[in-house]
Amino acid sequence: MSHSMTRRGLLALGASGPLLLKPQTVRGSQVNSALSVGLIGCGRRGTYVSGLFTKNEYAKIAALCDIYDDQLTAATQKFSGARTFKNYHDLLASDVDAVYIATPPYLHPEHFEAAVKARKHIFMEKPAGVDPAGCRRVVAAAKQADPTKRITVDYQQRYGKDYRHAYEIVHSGELGDITMVRASWLGGGLPVREGVAASEEQMRNWLFYRERSGDIIVEQDCHNIDVVNWFMGAHPLRAFGYGGRQVRNNIGNILDNLAATFHFENGVIFSYSANQFSTGGFSDVSETFICERGAINTSRKGVKIYRNKANPPEEIVTEGDITQDAVNEFVEGARTGKIENAAFSASESTLSAILARESIYSGKEITWQQLNN
Repeated sequence: MSHSMTRRGLLALGASGPLLLKPQTVRGSQVNSALSVGLIGCGRRGTYVSGLFTKNEYAKIAALCDIYDDQLTAATQKFSGARTFKNYHDLLASDVDAVYIATPPYLHPEHFEAAVKARKHIFMEKPAGVDPAGCRRVVAAAKQADPTKRITVDYQQRYGKDYRHAYEIVHSGELGDITMVRASWLGGGLPVREGVAASEEQMRNWLFYRERSGDIIVEQDCHNIDVVNWFMGAHPLRAFGYGGRQVRNNIGNILDNLAATFHFENGVIFSYSANQFSTGGFSDVSETFICERGAINTSRKGVKIYRNKANPPEEIVTEGDITQDAVNEFVEGARTGKIENAAFSASESTLSAILARESIYSGKEITWQQLNN
C-alpha cells in the first residue's frame, strides 16, 4: 500500500459500505437456502465463531480444515456431518458458498488471496496480516475480488448496534467535533497450550510469537484502533510508543504491556494503553471520544453518553455477543446480495496498529509514509 492510499483512496476501492445486488446475481438458489460455510483453522476462536454461524438458521458449517488431527477431530464432533480436509486448497475447491478464515494472522494474506481466487464469500478473522507486505497482499487480492461476493473481517464492533448508534451520535454533530481520543485494552492474560510437542509449540501457541501473531497491539489491540479509525474517518499519520515484558517471561517474545500515542492529520491526539496480565479483576476495554460539547465511551458492554455536568450520562447496556451481529449480517448479505468488501478498511486498521508496534520496537516515532515505504 503506497503512502497515497489514504482513507479516501480505500473507500474508492470499495470500502464505503454494503453494495446491494439484485437477488438473481447471488449464486444459484443461495438466496432461498442455507449458506454453506467452510472453516479453515479449527482452533479455539475458529470453533467458537463457527458455533455462532450454526445459531443462524440460514447458515451451516459444511466443511472443516486444519493441519492438526486432534483439532479436526474435536471440530468434527461439534459440527457433525461436516466434511474434513487437511489442505485448505482442497476445501476451497469444494462447493461451499463461503469460507471462515480463522488461522494465525501471519497466514491471513495467503489464505485470503486463495479464497478470493476461489470466488467464495469470505469471513476472516482480524488482523489483515502481521506486516505491511501482508496488508498490501490483502489489498491487492481484494481489488480482484468477485463483486458479487461479500468480504467481512471480524472487527465486530462495526456490526454492533450500540456501536453504530454511538457512531451516529458522534457524526450527527450533536456533541461537536472530536477533540481527543483515549482507548485501552487492560486486564487479563491469554491461555497457553500446555503439553504440546516441541516441534509444534510455536504453531500451537502462535499468539505468543510476534512473527505469527504480529504482537498484542496487532493481534488484539487492533480492535480498539479500528474503532478509532472508523469514528475518525481516517488513519493516524504518526505514532510513538513504549512497551515491555513485565510479567509474562515464560513463553514467546511478544509484549505484555504497552502505551502509544497516535497523531491524526486534523491535530487530534489518540492515547492508547494495553496489557495482558492479571489486574486483580480490574479491566478497561473501551474507547472514549472527547468532543467539543460532550463525550462518548464505547465498549462491548455498552455505551455511555456524556452531554452535560448536571445530569448523569445516558447509559446503554449491550446484550449478547456482538460477534453474532457480525456473523448474522455476513450470512444475510451473502445470501441476499448485500455486499461489502471490508478488506480495505481492515488492512488500514491493521497498518495503524503496525505503525505503533514499529515505533515501540525501534524506540522512534514512525510516520505512515515511512511505514508504507
